Amino acid sequence: MMKKIISIALILLLCSVLFFSNSVSASDLDTGAKIFEVNCAGCHIHGGNIVRRGKNLKQKTLQKNKLDSTEAIATLVTHGKNNMPAYQDRLELAEIEAVANYVLQQAQADWK
Repeated sequence: MMKKIISIALILLLCSVLFFSNSVSASDLDTGAKIFEVNCAGCHIHGGNIVRRGKNLKQKTLQKNKLDSTEAIATLVTHGKNNMPAYQDRLELAEIEAVANYVLQQAQADWK
């Protein structure tokens, strides 16, 4: 009985650590929103893409292109690809992470 209680407690502890380590603060999202507005919204207004329609920031498209994680989006923002420029010389790493978190959060909320 005691082993079962300890196992459950450890599982709950692990789940809470994973949940809170992946959470993004409201201020990070605010920062990401501001960075997005200045650097990205010109082409990606409301998650769309005025240059190439099929390369939008909607959840379905991000999943299709294997860009549905903060890490994948940050890599794309950092290095660019095709028509999208690289931002590694314009944004700090923390800014890239903030905008990547914002894009992922907005995609999950259907850009509302």
